Amino acid sequence: MKGKKSKVAALGAMVLLLLVAGSVQAMPGVIDGINGPAFTLTAKSGYISTPEGNSIFFWGFANGDGTVQYPGPTLIVNQGDPVTVTLNNTLSVDVSIVFPGQGQVTTAPAGANPGLLTEEVPPGGTVVYSFTAAHAGTYLYHSGTQTDLQIDMGLFGALIVRPATAKQAYDHPDSAYDWEYLFLLSEMDPNIHRLVERGRMDEVDTTTFFPAYWFINGRCAPDTMFPPFVGWLPTQPYNCMPMMKPGERILMRVIGAGRSLHPFHHHGNHARVIARDGRLLESVMGGSGADLSYEVFTVQSVPGQTVDAIFTWTGEGLGWDIYGHAPGDPMEPNEYPDDHGKPFPVLLPEKGDLAFGGFWSGSPFLGALGSLPPGEGGLNPMGGFAYMWHSHTEKEMTNNDIFPGGLMTMLIIVPPDAPMLAPPLEQGDKPIMGKEGGN
Repeated sequence: MKGKKSKVAALGAMVLLLLVAGSVQAMPGVIDGINGPAFTLTAKSGYISTPEGNSIFFWGFANGDGTVQYPGPTLIVNQGDPVTVTLNNTLSVDVSIVFPGQGQVTTAPAGANPGLLTEEVPPGGTVVYSFTAAHAGTYLYHSGTQTDLQIDMGLFGALIVRPATAKQAYDHPDSAYDWEYLFLLSEMDPNIHRLVERGRMDEVDTTTFFPAYWFINGRCAPDTMFPPFVGWLPTQPYNCMPMMKPGERILMRVIGAGRSLHPFHHHGNHARVIARDGRLLESVMGGSGADLSYEVFTVQSVPGQTVDAIFTWTGEGLGWDIYGHAPGDPMEPNEYPDDHGKPFPVLLPEKGDLAFGGFWSGSPFLGALGSLPPGEGGLNPMGGFAYMWHSHTEKEMTNNDIFPGGLMTMLIIVPPDAPMLAPPLEQGDKPIMGKEGGN
């Protein structure tokens, strides 16, 4: 029991410290990527870093002549765009790209190097893929060549097709959102990567696939919570740290990019699944809205499938006023009215009987601070709430068997009067949640 408690304490300390660092980013709720409709991707090799200190060889896609990425660049286009993706191959094996959910994909030159699923690009070669982005939604793109190996090696990425109406995932108000976040889930077997790095391709047996790393947007926790484009993760530019204010709507774009099913559990509230595989869950196409949507507390992310879900949070149903209002106090924006003025249901123990986490503000109320012993707390001057979002498969919360890590991040509920944006982190700055208008 003592060992279990110490693991939980270690998790809390690490997550809260790094949660604070990850909260300082220039634009929360806006997905990082490159805008089309014309793209040039280059298949290259490189190395990723994992939080426990490993360096793993991988194959990936780069934006033109830029740095290779894990996962590949997120491609962002508008519905109706004629999309072109030029693929250059610097690897020693044939590669390709398939675009699930997109119809009428053509290639040029056509028929030069036909593969099982699509036109393949030989080493040193180039192929141009073209299609029309006919349907808005969230999609996966990945290699169509020896997929059991090349997807695990890193040849995949996300494609987002936006409708004409801003702040909607689809052409219906049921898909409206305030902020959007990408959750591109993947896993990795380092033994396969080690053999490929050493040129022992003939020894690779993908039927013995046994992952030891799990990623959100190409990072293992706690690196998921650091800002995007940090210099020490050059091949892993995308982070994942959702944040919102009470009453706002988050669009969760969840993609299962690997071979395993990932039960992605989101604490704080249910989410409403409104679409799968880039199609709104509607009984009448183009007219009924997401009337076939359903609520979940865990997104069952299936390999190759994409899910769009709407998450919101007001503190509804907790049975006490999350702001600590007296009955006659004015309401906060989007406050759950039935709990307004209800007292906190328990008496907190004396401070001498408490253990203090770095994120504890001294108060259980959103946006409030309380007295703390000297040297305790201090990482949450805005009084925000934090909820862990993670895999419900326990082994997927490790980095090569080291806990905590893996497929995990945190949701931050920002108080209504707190700013959402923060200046970029300067070298030498100590990242503090809420510092200089931080999150």
